[in-house]
Amino acid sequence: MTKKYASISDVKDYVGQEVTIGAWVANKSGKGKIAFLQLRDGSAFFQAVAFKPNFIERFGEEEGADKFDTIKRLSQETSVFVKGIVKEDERSKFGYELDVTDIEVIGESQDYPITPKEHGTDFLMDNRHLWLRSRRQAAIMQIRNAIIYASYEFFDQNGFIKFDSPILSGNAAENTTELFETDYFGNPAFLSQSGQLYLEAGMMALGRVFDFGPVFRAEKSKTRRHLTEFWMMDAEYPFLSHEESLDLQEAYVKAMIQGVLDRAPQALETLERDTDLLKKYIAEPFKRVAYDDAISLLQEHASDEDADYEAIQHGDDFGSPHETWISNYFGVPTFVVNYPASFKAFYMKPVPGNEERVLCADLLAPEGYGEIIGGSEREIDYNKLLAKIEEEGLNPDDYAFYLDLRKYGSVPHCGFGLGLERMVTFVAGTKHIREAIPFPRMLHRIKP
Repeated sequence: MTKKYASISDVKDYVGQEVTIGAWVANKSGKGKIAFLQLRDGSAFFQAVAFKPNFIERFGEEEGADKFDTIKRLSQETSVFVKGIVKEDERSKFGYELDVTDIEVIGESQDYPITPKEHGTDFLMDNRHLWLRSRRQAAIMQIRNAIIYASYEFFDQNGFIKFDSPILSGNAAENTTELFETDYFGNPAFLSQSGQLYLEAGMMALGRVFDFGPVFRAEKSKTRRHLTEFWMMDAEYPFLSHEESLDLQEAYVKAMIQGVLDRAPQALETLERDTDLLKKYIAEPFKRVAYDDAISLLQEHASDEDADYEAIQHGDDFGSPHETWISNYFGVPTFVVNYPASFKAFYMKPVPGNEERVLCADLLAPEGYGEIIGGSEREIDYNKLLAKIEEEGLNPDDYAFYLDLRKYGSVPHCGFGLGLERMVTFVAGTKHIREAIPFPRMLHRIKP
């Protein structure tokens, strides 16, 4: 099948040839007999150059001048069909440009509100549906896409089956105070916090399984790391130890970083991401440190110049400044393992010989990006799990199906959940999680 139109990302295959590209005008410049168009089509941005004498030679004085005037009048985000000869351009980061031979306006854009000048965050968020078109935002979405593709490839190559957990649930996966409740034909139901509990059922049927979908947390948080709606990649797998589970998680994160380096190098360049750091995170082993050792480290270094965190005691949970310092101290993604059971989920298996600690791990990303993965070995004993559910003040009837998994052929198993947006923010090197999802939902934002 002959392609009628070429994408910008494919122009490298058409050097010296005339192609037609459907695109939008991101910006334009020039004067006199020459005009420069910055074109985008979703795959990439590049420059097209129009020279008036070439149009007059090709179409005649009157028609050629009219076509060139059309180019000069093009407004930002007008959609066009642009025909031209692809040329190599060493001066361009993209490496190619288009020598325009003809143009056709598809849809005009008048008074586009997001001009190349600076705008405030609230204005940009109110116009998120348009802000997505910018070079920076497009680059972040390309990185998000690369991470998703790398995830599916990793799980497929490691024997996992995609398993879809429900979004509506009759119970809480973890914290009952963070649920969004809705009416389900007269009965209470909740938007999913995690697919984990259902994924464990899938694991008992299919072996290694993963899911990927939106989850919802009613956290009243305004930090740069939190969204009320985000996408979670969960995985569950039988017959692996806790240490082997950490090996799998480390390999997964490295595969995602490599996937972005392979699939979206121009996006990383657009964002000026330090790719040497990303390559370091792939090449070096991740650090593993016990929770109690991490607390001791924080206490020892509390008076250091870079210790911008509050005092912390054994038994306390980490705040963001603590996580930032720990991961920066080791300089690579760091697993903090064996947290206190007191503030971890009811389904986590205790450390053998120490009921106050559980076999879990949070993976902390360096450079201040915090937790990107939370995982654990799961409790497999029916009576112990039931006791923990009751201890947490939960209704065992709501977890009947989950308890059944311990009655009919229970096996040792582990799992983890990765927050996609935190991973995107980390790999992209951006500051705020709101840019890592097309339409962010935060404490005071549900539009557009």
